[in-house]
Amino acid sequence: MTANGAPYGLIEDGALVLNGDQITWVSARKDLPADYRDLPAEDLGGRLVTPGLIDCHTHVVFGGNRAKEFEMRLEGASYEEVARAGGGIVSTVTATRQASEEELLVSALARVDALIAEGVTALEIKSGYGLNIDTELSMLRVARKISEVRPVEVRTSYLAAHAVPAEYKGRADAYLDEVCLPGLEQAHADRLVDAVDGFCEGIAFSPDQMKQVFDKATDLGLSVKLHAEQLSNLGGAVLAASYQALSADHLEYLDETGVKAMAENGTVAVLLPGAFYTLREKQLPPLELLRQHKVPVALATDCNPGSSPLASLLLTMNMGCTLFRMTPEEALTGVTCIAAQALGFADRGTLEAGKRADLAVWNVDHPAELSYRIGFNALEKRIFGGAA
Repeated sequence: MTANGAPYGLIEDGALVLNGDQITWVSARKDLPADYRDLPAEDLGGRLVTPGLIDCHTHVVFGGNRAKEFEMRLEGASYEEVARAGGGIVSTVTATRQASEEELLVSALARVDALIAEGVTALEIKSGYGLNIDTELSMLRVARKISEVRPVEVRTSYLAAHAVPAEYKGRADAYLDEVCLPGLEQAHADRLVDAVDGFCEGIAFSPDQMKQVFDKATDLGLSVKLHAEQLSNLGGAVLAASYQALSADHLEYLDETGVKAMAENGTVAVLLPGAFYTLREKQLPPLELLRQHKVPVALATDCNPGSSPLASLLLTMNMGCTLFRMTPEEALTGVTCIAAQALGFADRGTLEAGKRADLAVWNVDHPAELSYRIGFNALEKRIFGGAA
């Protein structure tokens, strides 16, 4: 994962020099400078070293579960039908509102620990299951707490524009004015939010409504991202790109106009095969168009209680290859350097001097094995900020 031009950036018989939480030097071992040759060394036995993995789209903080809706979908109900019947996102809201912050933390840590065990060193966590100011802020506080009690970097996204709660049914504009926007101001004032997200779909919020949210985010100096073109094409990706969004995510119904807008504005495409798989979707994201227009493509678990109850980034990589026809190299860059870009990280995602020493050491012979295997964790060790 360096810029040496080789497939995967692979360095055979390589060496890394770490100084505290930073990488000082990386290249072929034979080229190790004399100044470093007498430093304490650890032989990794020829194992593969990659940057620590980054899960750039998760909803790991929530209450309850939606196994019953899983059954409903298997019996033929669509995602939209489940949502319109009072299920979906809104059904998780009740459980999340009823849970204490301690309960939310304990349940989230089980999912975060599963990701950490697969070499994840950074992840994004969204709010969006509170849909009132107090619970949205609680979710963000829990997300911040995770990085205090576990060795993992957390970026938070404010996602109050996720769904319209039952008490505002038919009054989406009032919800934005009375809950979403003032809640965002409070989250920013409390230093709880790193970026602002939304769900731009017929069952959620229109592009015009999302503009209000993005305008507020821009006023506060916050980056934006968007759930876009998952179930239909409302032009969400074009909207997100016009705000220089970090990413637009899902994108199954993305068209070439949207792809070009993302390419022109540096917006990353985050593909979420877990939701595609769970919802048994048929419309594939336009991977070839994204490649053609050189839009960076990331992969993420979308770990959530309804549409993607997936807490394995390794399985996500396999799904990206098997379902979306990504290459194993695209999958690996999609959970390292491009995932870092999708979260606005400049200090990690590649193995280069000056980057943060977040590493994963793997018991594999070739990087393709990380995407090839199903249900198998080849992690030997994980190094976070230079510490194992």
